[in-house]
Amino acid sequence: MEISAKLLKFKFHILIATAFSLVIFSLIYLAPGFLNVVAYFWPLFVSTALFLVAVVLFGRTPPPDAEAPGEKAGEGFLGFVAPPPEEVLFAEEIFKPELN
Repeated sequence: MEISAKLLKFKFHILIATAFSLVIFSLIYLAPGFLNVVAYFWPLFVSTALFLVAVVLFGRTPPPDAEAPGEKAGEGFLGFVAPPPEEVLFAEEIFKPELN
């Protein structure tokens, strides 16, 4: 009777361990083999490996220097994208009457 009382104390633990064991066994029995998974996903594995190699190679290359020694990086591109504003002439300056 003493053993039955101790087993009843741990009945939830025993049920959870049994259910977990059944789930693991069914996954091992029903799951496809490792080589089948690799054969199905090999293009994904290869493309991921090539991408990681490209990331490492681009990470090792130094960034390009600035165009001119006194010029900060990107100023040439910024001048191309957003050129400085042109001089604005007002109507008074254009149609100034010349006094002779």
